[in-house]
Amino acid sequence: MLQIYNSLTRQKEKFERPDRKVDIYVCGMTVYDYCHLGHARVMVVFDVIVRYLRATGLEVNYVRNITDIDDKIIRRARENDEDIDVLTGRYIAAMHEDEQALGVLPPDHEPRATDSMDAITTMIATLIDKGFAYQAGNGDVYYDVSRFENYGKLSNKRMADLRAGSRVEIDEAKDDPLDFVLWKAARPGEPAWDSAWGKGRPGWHIECSAMSTTCLGNHFDIHGGGMDLKFPHHENEIAQSEAATGEKFVDVWIHNGFVQINEEKMSKSLGNFFTVRDVLARVDKDDGQRAGEIIRYFILQSHYRSPLNYSLDLLASAEKRLAGLYRALYRAGQEGVSAAAAGDTAYDRSFRAAMDDDFNTSDALAVLDGIAGEINRALDDKATDRAAVLVMTLKELGGLLGSLADNPEIFLKYMSRTKSVAIPQAVLNFNSREVTVDVLVSIRDKARREKDWKTSDEVRDALKAQGYVVEDGADGTRVRKA
Repeated sequence: MLQIYNSLTRQKEKFERPDRKVDIYVCGMTVYDYCHLGHARVMVVFDVIVRYLRATGLEVNYVRNITDIDDKIIRRARENDEDIDVLTGRYIAAMHEDEQALGVLPPDHEPRATDSMDAITTMIATLIDKGFAYQAGNGDVYYDVSRFENYGKLSNKRMADLRAGSRVEIDEAKDDPLDFVLWKAARPGEPAWDSAWGKGRPGWHIECSAMSTTCLGNHFDIHGGGMDLKFPHHENEIAQSEAATGEKFVDVWIHNGFVQINEEKMSKSLGNFFTVRDVLARVDKDDGQRAGEIIRYFILQSHYRSPLNYSLDLLASAEKRLAGLYRALYRAGQEGVSAAAAGDTAYDRSFRAAMDDDFNTSDALAVLDGIAGEINRALDDKATDRAAVLVMTLKELGGLLGSLADNPEIFLKYMSRTKSVAIPQAVLNFNSREVTVDVLVSIRDKARREKDWKTSDEVRDALKAQGYVVEDGADGTRVRKA
């Protein structure tokens, strides 16, 4: 029986749908830049969840939105001196390319905020009519948080505590610091749409409520997204949706954990920020599809609710582990063993038990490792019938995770490629002096002190390419010949 951890109730719950239908909405990307590793985790995690639910016989309707109007988008378009539609169109195309590289299937519906203005303004009008929203003196329309009795139930926050730590911007005219904007009155040079409250554009939170309920109805099964969206975004979605419809908004809330870089949360402010394209290039800039499967496998090694720590070492470890699965399939093929008509039911039960326990891909991958090991033992013992059953099992279960669809021989040839190591710009800056190992170590130590993880990793790669083992200690970087 499938159990899912519900962020709303803070416990695992049995997930049963007698009608065998499941509606899922996941908060998608705000398209003003390339997708980063945190976005990749959302894409892959919910792709696997949808794949598995479908594999259990459920009919899944999967919606993931695109936010294509937002303060960040407007700011970036101004910085680039670029039309907003051109900017968002470019990054939507790039997002789809990243999804394809990661083996992520497209959602069933991908609504855009700019195509949903009628639904947005209708919901805002309903909230005003019901007394849950008001137009302020500056022309903006705000949601009145004090009117919603259970505000904070998802994030487990108390309104008194939130109010004590909040602040009001100078240009805001809301009645309460916790009130949030539903409609922003038109500002000079910004895109605007007509409404009963004058020209303007929607706030971020109302966009998702309007798009989700338009696609899935007032009440649906699962709402997902990154942990960073739990408050205030998802909290505000609940408040405005339930106030507008008078119905429970969502049954189960699923949030995936943060991505960390060297044990620190990934963020632009810390300078430890990587796009999907950065990471694909670090694996192999010439073969994004196979690099994408490695990154996907790396993401699935951690349970979706736990922090995901990114480093080149951990990425290399995932690559070797995935190669071990392909190596077992390749060896079977070389010895004339093809997949049997049916797989091993015991391994299938173990795999499904892991996935039924809140989509525990970490344990599910351990099952795949066990199958690969037994394939090799069966081949050693010339037990070809047994090996054929295991090959079928490995392919089927790997497929449920969106993996192992490649030709094993081609993948292993790819694994044996010679990787080029780019010389860090920080090293090139030392072109007036000999770049010795001591110089590289000093550059890396400086980069780590300044939390410049990109340069730190590049220097480590350069040292490893020269045959050194790199170790981090309290006193800085230590190197020794391998």
